[in-house]
Amino acid sequence: MQLYNTLSAEERARLIDDAGKQRLTLSFYAYARIENPTQFRNELFLAWNPLEVLGRIYVAHEGINAQLSLPADHFYAFKDTIEAYDFMKGIRLNVAVEHDDHSFLKLTIKVRDKIVADGLEDDSFDPTNIGVHLKAKEFNDLLEDPNTIVVDMRNHYESEIGHFTGAIKPDVDTFRESLPIIEEQLAEHKQDKKLLMYCTGGIRCEKASAYFKHKGFENVYQLEGGIIEYTRQVKAEGLQSKFIGKNFVFDHRLGERITDDIVSNCHQCGKPCDNHTNCANEACHLLFIQCDECAANMEGCCSTECVDVIHLPEEEQKALRRGIKNGNMIFKKGKSEVLKYKDSASGITGTAATTLEKRTKDLRAKSQEPRLKKTLIGKGIHYFPKAEIGQFYLENGQIQSGDKILISGPTTGEQQLTVGEIFVNDAPADLAIVGNTVSFKVPFRIRLSDKLYLID
Repeated sequence: MQLYNTLSAEERARLIDDAGKQRLTLSFYAYARIENPTQFRNELFLAWNPLEVLGRIYVAHEGINAQLSLPADHFYAFKDTIEAYDFMKGIRLNVAVEHDDHSFLKLTIKVRDKIVADGLEDDSFDPTNIGVHLKAKEFNDLLEDPNTIVVDMRNHYESEIGHFTGAIKPDVDTFRESLPIIEEQLAEHKQDKKLLMYCTGGIRCEKASAYFKHKGFENVYQLEGGIIEYTRQVKAEGLQSKFIGKNFVFDHRLGERITDDIVSNCHQCGKPCDNHTNCANEACHLLFIQCDECAANMEGCCSTECVDVIHLPEEEQKALRRGIKNGNMIFKKGKSEVLKYKDSASGITGTAATTLEKRTKDLRAKSQEPRLKKTLIGKGIHYFPKAEIGQFYLENGQIQSGDKILISGPTTGEQQLTVGEIFVNDAPADLAIVGNTVSFKVPFRIRLSDKLYLID
């Protein structure tokens, strides 16, 4: 009886490409009393694995929190599997604004103490005594009320790229940090103001609204279904979107475009930008905002030190990564001191910092290999397995037949080749420029994490 993944992410990506099916990305949650979370977890895996469901799901005694993708033609069969449980009958499924067939590449269902890490241990706290749910129009109307205080219940790196106008945006790294901060800041308004909250899909507000009612707030409201459902209703009903910018999401897309507004800046040069990325140095993997120009100049890295690291041989990079934990306590998301445009004292500190610095210096001194002169020009976006063709999006420079290139990625490694016949935006052409998709034959599989470099 299979209860765990047996395929790697790369193998799963290949199967998705070969199947050629459109996949839906969606999320949902439900608070309920689950007596045996492990048994519940195993039942879900057995039901979902045959339906090709992939995603990240947490179950606990208090309920379920799920973010996943599945083939569109399996949607109703999937609904049947969850509605077999009374507490999930008629549950709202938040379907993503933008879809990506590779948003998830594994089915991971984990049993946790809680479905949201809230840090609450108060036995007198009733999580079912929640605030008033508001639909998009009701939420917009309440935003106009001068007695309303609207609070973003997400983390700083989420609200930075998109938020509701006029919202309080706590500068926190985790949900559990925000609860006492908001309570303290709004302590004088427990009776005279309407507390209006929102988050990505609604689950954090579900817990937060009950917490604030428990703490004496009398007028507590929350956006039903979060930003995802709000956006769907705004489009369906022709309403004005009072959420501006991007909605941060926790799969490899890292964001869904809601409006054309750019409300954040590149963390390296200050240029208006809202594209999150992870540092190309796997020993760092810092999450930060980087514009296309800085991505090209810094080769997808957050600092010159990390640029040095990615030029080391792969085995030495692996040695550098050994023992380093890339968590919030070491690499503050979007707040590292290496990011010139961010004014923050938070960063890599203590023993972890000393260890990383020492390893970097040691490996730099050890590596005597000549540097390959290369320029980052694009990223992998698709691979056609039967035709053995890789497709890339050009973010910088240009490319033509006969150019020498390097394709680099965590799984692909570093592969050099000479470009043969090219197709630009799916048509034969001689030259591809910035903004084009360019396709050409490659003797190996490319992946979405791969970078395309032009060798000088």
